Amino acid sequence: MNMYHALAAHYDSLVKDDEATQAWVDLIERSADFKHVVECACGSGEITLALARKGYTIEASDLSEDMINQAKQKPDADKVDWSVQNMIDLKIKAVPELMLCLCDSLNYILEDEQIIHLLQQAYELLSEQGTFIFDVHSLDRLDEFKEEFLEEGCLDGTNYEWSIQSDDDLIYQNFVFYDEAANAHYEQHIQRVYDPLWLKAEAEKCGFTVNIVTDFIHDGITEGEKYFYILKKGAEQ
Repeated sequence: MNMYHALAAHYDSLVKDDEATQAWVDLIERSADFKHVVECACGSGEITLALARKGYTIEASDLSEDMINQAKQKPDADKVDWSVQNMIDLKIKAVPELMLCLCDSLNYILEDEQIIHLLQQAYELLSEQGTFIFDVHSLDRLDEFKEEFLEEGCLDGTNYEWSIQSDDDLIYQNFVFYDEAANAHYEQHIQRVYDPLWLKAEAEKCGFTVNIVTDFIHDGITEGEKYFYILKKGAEQ
């Protein structure tokens, strides 16, 4: 599984989107009844903190200590219980009504068996009527990045290059950051795009009832960038 190192310091400058953060919060609140949240792969904590500011209690973790440190520096960070953990081996302090794995973090898992384990883990950790929400890249993203995407620019005074390209069911993101001495710092992230119906079937095998939304608002699997999975425990199949 990939780690954020050099990218962590520039992550928000590169991808932060307040409108998208609000769209995630809106989808979460209309999809689940909850007070306590466990979020895995929380990244820089933008969605985490948006929920914490609304009064929810949150345990948030990420595999990257660098990303957690970035999150801890933000306003209201003391409202969240932060930790460095692997999403497929979570240790929690309280039973949640809601679990989250957002911003295509699940796509960083490259093996079927680990996806299945993550789903089973969520089912076991959730409260009896709990909800697990995650989002993943759509199949359309593989077509979108068959031709390499390349972006160059300057973030926080640091020159960078960012490329994205797909190969089979994998998406490769390559980052190069140049320090003040023009030394290059490389970082590669690999994500796997899964068959959405396979994900649905595996979640149902765990006991979840599954609803899928495309790009926040479109019911079912349709053309778009992201599929959102809303898994309900204790609901009728």
